[in-house]
Amino acid sequence: MHRSYIRSRKSTDPAESHRPDSYHRHQHSSRGSRVFEQGDLRYVILQLIAEKTSHGYELIKEIEDRLGGAYSPSPGTVYPTLTLLEDLGYLTMAIGDGAKKAYSITDEGREALRQNKATVDAIFARITEVAKRAGNTTPPQLVRAFENLKLALRLRLERGKLSEQQVADVAAALDAAALTIEQD
Repeated sequence: MHRSYIRSRKSTDPAESHRPDSYHRHQHSSRGSRVFEQGDLRYVILQLIAEKTSHGYELIKEIEDRLGGAYSPSPGTVYPTLTLLEDLGYLTMAIGDGAKKAYSITDEGREALRQNKATVDAIFARITEVAKRAGNTTPPQLVRAFENLKLALRLRLERGKLSEQQVADVAAALDAAALTIEQD
């Protein structure tokens, strides 16, 4: 019955009842339109890993880039999906660099993609369409970098007070970035 997890439908399998809400909610773009139906993100992640062994953060960036910045999946959605796909035997841990867990696709994962090729193709066609509509927005790399900066600063400030030198270093880095941005 484990193959029911990969299908784009709400399962009645009691084994799924313990899954977090991220398995059952729809993901929406910044404009509010639906990007992924329930189960679609599993196919997207599986296809991306079939193209290139990746870790979670790389997948988040790739999905965001392919959607033209219109949507970026949260780590709370991507990492449980990776774990699920690994549990299903569709992914395996690859030899990674450092502490990051890299994943590669298994033969079972390739077979799941082959059996669901029409669905996967339709999802990626929808991704292309969303990216075209998002074409007039801020480049996703800039949005991601800005959000990363905000998060890093917020997390650092939550850990405790910064020394005067740390405050000066952060301010200098931000001022340098502002000058770079202002230049033509």
